[in-house]
Amino acid sequence: MKKITEKAHEAEGETFSEDVPKKRKIVVPGEVIVSGEDFLPGEGSRRLGNDVVSTRFGLAEEAGRMIKVIAITGAFIPRRNNVVIGRVSDITFHGWLIDIDSASAGFLPVEEAPHFINKSEMDQFLDIGEVVAAKIWSVKAKGIDLAMRGKGLGKLEGGFIFRITPNRVPRIIGREGSMINLIKEKTGCDITVGQNGWIWIKGELDAEIRARKAIEAIAEKVHVEGLTEKMEGWFEKNK
Repeated sequence: MKKITEKAHEAEGETFSEDVPKKRKIVVPGEVIVSGEDFLPGEGSRRLGNDVVSTRFGLAEEAGRMIKVIAITGAFIPRRNNVVIGRVSDITFHGWLIDIDSASAGFLPVEEAPHFINKSEMDQFLDIGEVVAAKIWSVKAKGIDLAMRGKGLGKLEGGFIFRITPNRVPRIIGREGSMINLIKEKTGCDITVGQNGWIWIKGELDAEIRARKAIEAIAEKVHVEGLTEKMEGWFEKNK
């Protein structure tokens, strides 16, 4: 039975050991990730005979028996409960249309406002061009319904937004939020990360710039192991 780490160490002339830490590796569609009936294909992979192979370009990861491939390129695919950042593109009688960088626009109903709003004065709460953090409530053929009630959701005022490749968002967040919490701690900024790749940062100007550079550095190194520890060193060098 071969694991992801066995191939990496064979390439270096080392003997594989079960004690070797599991690592991620970049794979392409059709590439064998692991062999053996003990492994189960997860997102981005499938079984082919005795092997689990990749169905997309990305980072192969072994989580217990489950094998998944985290895509590192590609467009945003909206899913229920995704937190997204978007910009108001239009106002209707029943709510706001939100551009979330998807093929379908998001719709935020007026009922999601935290207080009563006269429908003739909706632009006083959210006007065209303003930015919000919202959660996807449902994905339908005709559009995407958004909700704005919850911690960290709502109108985003001040600061600035920028975009990274959506598939790299998980690395920006890190395991159990470890990476994004590190960035917040080191910069003192308020940061909201949308699954659609848009990121909002608010803080002192120098801190905002530092936070953005850190996020862009992480986005360029999604395949690197121990990235959280490496970013701690990055912050020390870029005080």
